[in-house]
Amino acid sequence: MRSMTGYGSGSAGTAGTTVSVEMKTVNNRFLDVHMRMPSSLQAFEAPLKKQISASLTRGRVDVSIQMERAAEVSYHINKELVAGYLASFREIGEEFSLGGEVDISTIAKLPGVLTTREPAADETLERLLADAVGNVIERLQEMRANEGASLYDELALRLDNIERHLGPIESESANVSEEYFKKLSKRIGELLEKAEARIEIDEGRLAQEVAYLADRSDISEEITRLRAHISHFRAIMDEESEVGKRLDFLTQELNREANTITSKTANLIVKENALAIKSEIEKIREQVQNIE
Repeated sequence: MRSMTGYGSGSAGTAGTTVSVEMKTVNNRFLDVHMRMPSSLQAFEAPLKKQISASLTRGRVDVSIQMERAAEVSYHINKELVAGYLASFREIGEEFSLGGEVDISTIAKLPGVLTTREPAADETLERLLADAVGNVIERLQEMRANEGASLYDELALRLDNIERHLGPIESESANVSEEYFKKLSKRIGELLEKAEARIEIDEGRLAQEVAYLADRSDISEEITRLRAHISHFRAIMDEESEVGKRLDFLTQELNREANTITSKTANLIVKENALAIKSEIEKIREQVQNIE
């Protein structure tokens, strides 16, 4: 199990050329790769994205690539742009009666006047990029695995807490019918006493009503499903493949059963423990969002 949060950096180089790569990942429903690189490397964007998607399945991935060449740098002079700048300077001087001369250093600093001429992309550069990205992915995955181990321990703790709260719920649910019988009998007795009526209670009819109310409030199926979901959750956590989406689905199912238990019973102990379970499930939901 891996987290979707990670960071990796590294470089690869040959004589005269060094490629540096940084990669950051955060949680996202799908794989979303964003790349920043020099224009001279744009031709390699598609194969690099394919290389990344072969290792990562979910998360937003921000990739930054820099390239340094030790060879002599040549520049391209945008003569048309220089001519346009000079014409504009002369027009400004004539229009506003301003004096002064424009020197070379001023022109050279203007945007777009000088641009570097990057060497053409080649197979050697492609291999260099692939090596650098591959090394960074390994470091990134190592960090994501470490984060995943921490998430595993956190989730296991939350599941243990849920099972601990299920114990009192199971114990109390076994007494539902008896509680309803006592409450209903007491209530009927109070009403008859208040009305000063001498009516014999039909025990059979009372038992039917109690059975009906007990059936509506029975939470044994919800408890069974909760335990099954917890067992399934633990099994998925132990898998090596992408598990985040399935754990997210199971978290929704856990929450559904906890909500049903809360709504079906008036027992104070059951409600308190069911609310505690819902709190644990909410913490699980927060952690699951960051699992690949």
